[in-house]
Amino acid sequence: MRPLTIADATSVLGLQQEIQRSEESRYDHRLHSVLLVAQGMTCPEVARLLGDAPRSVEYWVHRFERRGLAGLVEGERSGRPGRLNEKQVQEINRVLRAKPSDAGMRVNLWDGKTLSAWIEKQYGIQLGVRQCQRLFRQLEFRLRKPRPVLAQAHPGRQKAHKKNSGG
Repeated sequence: MRPLTIADATSVLGLQQEIQRSEESRYDHRLHSVLLVAQGMTCPEVARLLGDAPRSVEYWVHRFERRGLAGLVEGERSGRPGRLNEKQVQEINRVLRAKPSDAGMRVNLWDGKTLSAWIEKQYGIQLGVRQCQRLFRQLEFRLRKPRPVLAQAHPGRQKAHKKNSGG
């Protein structure tokens, strides 16, 4: 009988992503890793087989040895603390609802670059453009882009031509 294989590399990537999808599947993955080490495989062998870093497998084994199965359960992941406090975020939310020129900026629309510059000027905190874009989403702020103005267009005729202008 011929051994079965999966030739498509994207299938392997998809399987690994499925493991990362839920806390329960990540726990099962750590459990399998520790089981393979308990059955005699080395941490680098398990890591290579399951697509993890050898250091991660070592970490899971050490946690299992210290705390048993509870050591393999994923705890709260606090992440890096935010640079802005709640009061600053509230003020940013308020400022975004007005024009950038009202906040002392020399542009007409808020974007990541403008918000980043304002935060640095106001609070002395450097936030990248991407982080400012995440802040827009967090605050449910939609970026508004200006409508293009046609060169040499007559404003009265434009208004008459619009569907909802009533003319």
